[in-house]
Amino acid sequence: MGGDSGLSSRRVEGSTFSLACLLNTLYNWGNRSPGIPAGQIAFRITDCNRRGTWTNMTRRIGVLNYKGGTAKTTTVINLGAGLAMKGARVLCVDLDPQGSLATCLGVRYTYSLAHMLLGQVAPQACVVSARENMDIIPSDSSLLQAEGEMWRLNNNQLARQLLSNKLHGLDEEYDYVLLDFSPSASILSESGLRYTQELIVPVSTSYLSMIGTRQVIETLKNIGRIPGHRVQLYLILPTLYSAHLKQDREILGILQRHFANRVADPIRSNVKLTEAPSHHKTIFEYSPRSGAAAEYLRLVERVMLDG
Repeated sequence: MGGDSGLSSRRVEGSTFSLACLLNTLYNWGNRSPGIPAGQIAFRITDCNRRGTWTNMTRRIGVLNYKGGTAKTTTVINLGAGLAMKGARVLCVDLDPQGSLATCLGVRYTYSLAHMLLGQVAPQACVVSARENMDIIPSDSSLLQAEGEMWRLNNNQLARQLLSNKLHGLDEEYDYVLLDFSPSASILSESGLRYTQELIVPVSTSYLSMIGTRQVIETLKNIGRIPGHRVQLYLILPTLYSAHLKQDREILGILQRHFANRVADPIRSNVKLTEAPSHHKTIFEYSPRSGAAAEYLRLVERVMLDG
């Protein structure tokens, strides 16, 4: 899946790992005051954005980390597939010009997200069936041209609302809309965040991934200042997890202390997750009895329970 394809190999981020530095980084997230328990940091961002205030029954869930290689696309594919297997109607939207979503699912298409954003075709024409109950809006390198056109719009507010405007009405046909964000900050990413209501942040158990997560939270705080916009940090999803590594156990413990029940059960490193995309299959199709399939099924069940 491009730079975000699987969970079997680990990337060494440096010759040393400063746990003290990581603790300090997490401690300062949200500029929390001394009287606020660490487990409430995430809640300070979006206390007013509970799902009970939403008027649309469709859940709009984005998957984002500003660090590549954290299994964003892996999570969108397998969360979407799992929800579809449970009978939910799912739309996955690829916001990354690498176009990994269609590639990994083996989907052929005529029109992409770029055609929709540029107004060249109706949004419905860009929707492609990937699996039963699971549709996608694919992307490819043409998305870079569409982003350029968004920057050139005279109305910045219109540009940042473009994705919401294009998906309006179409999303009502689905129970879930899952957005696969690019790891790069861009005007399209901001447009995606304005559309999103809940955010899942995959965090590979490495220091640089944690820094990427901090950048996501800072972005959420800025987006949250926009009047009338509703977005919440929904889940922190540990990925690339190896329980036998001390560093991984320490990072998981840090996440659980600082984000409490917003930390989902970890997705462990698993070669089956790396192999599945080359066969154009989800983990449930490629290795349904694997630990990875069981772990993503737990994530699916949690998302449905929270709905």
